[in-house]
Amino acid sequence: MIPVFKPLIEQEEIDASTESLKLGWLGMGSYVSEFENKIKEILGVENRYVAALSTGTAGLHIALIVAGVGKDDEVIVSSFNCSADFQAISWLGAKIIFCDCDDTTLAIDLEKAAGLVTSKTKAIIAMDYDCILCDHDELKNFAEKYQLRVIHDAAHSFGSFYKGKPVGSFSDICVFSHDPVKTITCLDGGTIVVKTQEELMQVHELRLLGMQQPASVMYQNKRAWTFDVERVGYRYHMLNMHAAVGLAQLSKLDVITETRRAACKRYNSLLGNISLVRVPQTDFTEVNPFLYYIRVPGEHRDDLRDFLRGKGIDTGVHWQPGHWFSLWKDCQAGDLTITAKVGNEILSLPLHSKMESGIVDTICENIAQYFTKQD
Repeated sequence: MIPVFKPLIEQEEIDASTESLKLGWLGMGSYVSEFENKIKEILGVENRYVAALSTGTAGLHIALIVAGVGKDDEVIVSSFNCSADFQAISWLGAKIIFCDCDDTTLAIDLEKAAGLVTSKTKAIIAMDYDCILCDHDELKNFAEKYQLRVIHDAAHSFGSFYKGKPVGSFSDICVFSHDPVKTITCLDGGTIVVKTQEELMQVHELRLLGMQQPASVMYQNKRAWTFDVERVGYRYHMLNMHAAVGLAQLSKLDVITETRRAACKRYNSLLGNISLVRVPQTDFTEVNPFLYYIRVPGEHRDDLRDFLRGKGIDTGVHWQPGHWFSLWKDCQAGDLTITAKVGNEILSLPLHSKMESGIVDTICENIAQYFTKQD
């Protein structure tokens, strides 16, 4: 079976894991500091601060806290998004306001979002959906107009660029995911990027049970035994071994990006002329693609998945819209026409780093064969 996701685990990651275990400091330590510094180097800016976390979901939760979101505040978010975003809002007792997505980018539709802003709106979450980024210039204008904090969910877009600027270098608050299937994995992990030293200190306390234990001490593989706690905190810090794996991955960022772009370009070339298949409208120039998706008529999607499964090709659905889930079906929402359509059409195809072109060709040949039978 050709899997949808396949992590790039090579000797470098195995060696990094082994060395981190031999070090004997398993918690947050020197590798975490190195990982954060490498992320900041990749972002190429001095006016942003990076903190490594246990997961991207932890990053979303902390981002909302840093943004000042609390009980009964409203957060506008696209319904076409990962459930992690909705859970993070729910954990704070805030109200999810579902917005539609754009039909081309699949990111949040800011024109429709404007009609959802109220006096209780505190923040907006904007997700880059895979290989087409959100319009971040318009997002910034939107946030300034309505005086909102922005949580940039960049779980899909680490290593990508927006108009020449690295993702993470320009947002209000940015969150990356480094989970088992992301382009850069730490086994599991995430990073949050904030704008001020004060926000960084808040993140440091939030990720470590509220403890005011200096990160600078722990980054020496030591700990302080006396400290204060002034706020509620969580166990959200990154572990040394996870950071060590992440560092090995970051050393391969260029080849990961190049090979994934090449696979996506080949998909677009081979599938773009099939009348019932809608491919992403991008040349992939500035992105590090997390997944490759197509859209097909809803009445064909599940049949196509079954057909491909019979040919040894796995597929995925990213995602079911949030307002379809029982937990959030009664949340306030605007018009979600596009989201409902996309939710029935979206289909993720296999995409791996260092993916052989022959695998892409095989998948595309089978998709073409399926739709030839439908004519």
